[in-house]
Amino acid sequence: MSVRIPMLAALAVLSLGAAACTEAETEKAEAHAENAGETAEELAARTGEVVEAGAMKAAQAVETGAGKVADKLEAEQAEAAAEGKAGAIDPATDQRVPAN
Repeated sequence: MSVRIPMLAALAVLSLGAAACTEAETEKAEAHAENAGETAEELAARTGEVVEAGAMKAAQAVETGAGKVADKLEAEQAEAAAEGKAGAIDPATDQRVPAN
């Protein structure tokens, strides 16, 4: 949508000034407007790729961090279950240690 706004603005300017311009001037202005639209579209595509790459890196970092937390919690639960602490879940069996 943001790519359309510069193009629409350029077209509006062209249509308002078309009566006062020669055909050559109008064609030149249209060519500039088309180039501006293409440039804006290319920049929007690049920006999208940069944003997507950043989101991917953030998701990977979250995934790595969550994996580390899960590993730590699993080790703590295994230890608690081995010690017979009530309520702990043994990760190997997925069984909760009963209260005595």
